[in-house]
Amino acid sequence: MRFGQYLRPLVAIVALVGPPAQAERLFIDEAEPMTPKSVAPGKAWEEEDLRLPPWPQERDLIEIKVDDPSARFRHFIDQRSLKTGRDGVVRFTLVSESSSGARNVSYEGIRCTPAGRYKTFAYGNNGRFEPTTAADQWQVIDKLGSQALRYDLWMHYLCIPRKLVARPRDQQLRLLRSGRVSMHDNAGFITN
Repeated sequence: MRFGQYLRPLVAIVALVGPPAQAERLFIDEAEPMTPKSVAPGKAWEEEDLRLPPWPQERDLIEIKVDDPSARFRHFIDQRSLKTGRDGVVRFTLVSESSSGARNVSYEGIRCTPAGRYKTFAYGNNGRFEPTTAADQWQVIDKLGSQALRYDLWMHYLCIPRKLVARPRDQQLRLLRSGRVSMHDNAGFITN
């Protein structure tokens, strides 16, 4: 039997079956952009109204372990203020302490978007918060420099980057107390 004799029956079968129907396509030509689960299809994301937390108490501060031996500040999160809003934003009070003991206090939020976004809502002054100007916008979190702390919070403590959602609060607190989640645990496929 020659090669051509094998091909004729195969061509006849393919001609009878025909090309797959459009509805049965297994692959999509263009991937859809990744959208956080806090944004419903067809609905624009809307930020919640600002509600400032009470001033942080020393007993409620959890030190954040940062991978930077040259860091000049120690950083703490007030566990009482740590909350994820209906808008998907993880809000918290951040306390940064210099080696001399001077402290900066801010109330911030992180969105669990593909690159991470942050916003400072208020700064602490004399035991109370002062809201920032309305012009402050959500900023992309940079992995380096002064943003490294926020990057660590986004990537290893507060969000599940591959799912674009906030971790449950009990998991956030556990990670803050014990140390960040490994890169290995944050890698891989998105699961539903």
